[in-house]
Amino acid sequence: VEKRTQALSELAPMEFGNKPSDGGHLLLSADELEGLAITKMQRELLIRRIYGSEDFINGGSRFCVWIEDENLATAEAIPALKERIEAVRALRLASPDKGARTILAKRPHQLKLMRIGRESTLVVPIHSSERRPYLPVGLTDNRSTLTNAAYGLYDAPLWNLALIASRIHLVWIATVCGKLETRYRYSNTIGWNTFPVPTLTEKMKADLTCCAEEILLAREHHFPATIADLYDPDKMPADLLAAHERNDEVLERIYIGRRFKNDTERLEKLFDLYTKMTAAAAPAKGKKRKAGASA
Repeated sequence: VEKRTQALSELAPMEFGNKPSDGGHLLLSADELEGLAITKMQRELLIRRIYGSEDFINGGSRFCVWIEDENLATAEAIPALKERIEAVRALRLASPDKGARTILAKRPHQLKLMRIGRESTLVVPIHSSERRPYLPVGLTDNRSTLTNAAYGLYDAPLWNLALIASRIHLVWIATVCGKLETRYRYSNTIGWNTFPVPTLTEKMKADLTCCAEEILLAREHHFPATIADLYDPDKMPADLLAAHERNDEVLERIYIGRRFKNDTERLEKLFDLYTKMTAAAAPAKGKKRKAGASA
């Protein structure tokens, strides 16, 4: 049902970030990166910024070794990187997991997964505070990647950000997804793949893209404020709040032609739409066999 709903609503796929399975040897703090003593060109080739949920929300600065196969010889010529690669190989060879020993150990220069956007990635933290008026979502470039503590929509159309950043999506996630203590716990399968969205015309997608751009531009006006700073409900900047209000108005008019009165009305519409979408996607039931018919 989740996959059928996703196909009907045309949402971009949302996937986990990269699980390192590296014992920490391919992840770097800012100080550890400096300690590699590599050139700017080597850094451009072999290092990427990496975000988990906490990094993205609070502005943390972490990096990872990112070695494509064609750059392995270059990396191994750097003693500090070769040492880290060999440490990963030893860790994986000693793993009780057969896949780690037989497959991952053959590429110790890489994270277990190597997902990154060719142009950009939409970042969705898995855990976030229930106090925020909107779910945190952001955009990174092709120099940045994610850990498996965040979800990514790789090279997704920007209008997907407008959906995730909306009030109606927060209400959906708060209702259908579980929580960690009181915090929202986002689920790509339960929350995103099932999110009911009306059929969007190209004009609607263009309007939502503009709304997403306005949200991102409003954030830029307050650089270097973090997501945690910007979405503090007691301190949210007026221009950012206005950008979100505009986004909500555009999206909710797509749903019902006006703003929703409250969250109850939002949920009623979502579940009504979800029921219709899943019913339309369900396979037709076969005709009942006549009595006495042979099997």
